[in-house]
Amino acid sequence: MRHLLEHDAQSIRPFLLNTNNVLEAQMTNLEASSPKKLLDQLRDALRVKHYSYRTEQAYVEWVKRFIFFHDKRHPSLLAENEIAEFLTHLAVQAQVAANTQSQALSALLFLYRNVLSKELNQRIDLVRAKPSQHLPVVLTPAEARTLLHHLSGDHKLMAQLLYGSGLRLMECVRLRVKDLDFEQRQIIVRDGKGQKDRVTMLPDQLREPLQLHLLQVKRLHQEDLELGHGEVHLPFALERKYPNANREWGWQWVFPARSLSTDPRSSAIRRHHLDPSGLQKAVKAAVRAAGLTKPASCHTFRHSFATHLLENGYDIRTVQELLGHADVKTTMIYTHVLNRGPFAVRSPLD
Repeated sequence: MRHLLEHDAQSIRPFLLNTNNVLEAQMTNLEASSPKKLLDQLRDALRVKHYSYRTEQAYVEWVKRFIFFHDKRHPSLLAENEIAEFLTHLAVQAQVAANTQSQALSALLFLYRNVLSKELNQRIDLVRAKPSQHLPVVLTPAEARTLLHHLSGDHKLMAQLLYGSGLRLMECVRLRVKDLDFEQRQIIVRDGKGQKDRVTMLPDQLREPLQLHLLQVKRLHQEDLELGHGEVHLPFALERKYPNANREWGWQWVFPARSLSTDPRSSAIRRHHLDPSGLQKAVKAAVRAAGLTKPASCHTFRHSFATHLLENGYDIRTVQELLGHADVKTTMIYTHVLNRGPFAVRSPLD
């Protein structure tokens, strides 16, 4: 009897194995054919169009808020009226700024056009709030020096680049070693706002401090290589095109983070650049320590850079190129800060 049972078990085992393989294949096909969740589709669409990770986070958060505002109804069941209702809520109840409301609308327009493939009525743009025309906060040269005096370490060096080169905050933290040209005394800003490259000045006062800083960064990179790390994120498909480039010295961050972290998109463990919030907090503390009454921030250094160049008589087109503005009208706002008008007109009373 036992021999018969063993024989039956041996004869049925191939059938069970084959059945398991068929079931696993069916489950795999089912998972592959099942559509992705809406927010995952949104992330994919944003990455296809090379939107930044920060924009991706903001757009996903706005779509979440839109869905929860309408009691978790799917956006495909909603249309222009529901979008207008949400934007009205943001302006009236939440009292958000005009630029914040515009960002929410941009996120929803992207969702409907690129994920749901649904064109909205043109009148939805009428809901977009008109942005306020505020003059930028600008420091005097003495205030800028005082503020920099209350900073130290990497944060001071980064703030000096913001003021001395007119960099944006994210352009500064994303600088790579190869972008610093000490011989030509220039900085090449890669993939700046609007995915545009530009060249700006490298202040003479920062050449030696930056070179000393890079010596420390290089030692840190060597330690990472010895421990089997030393990789950095490369843009687009360069990592596949140049498999070893992510370990090369030229591609390393000028301001690397103090510890390794997990890449939120690829899940790879590598050393990222410094978090921009660290510099923001340091500048805020320095403003308090310096006793400044102006609401200065990291971006104030960029405003001050442009204004002080114009005060020193440099051509507005040159300043436009250094800032990376597409239209000279954007740069002309700094002429209003000078209180001299766009053509250096002075009041008869003066």
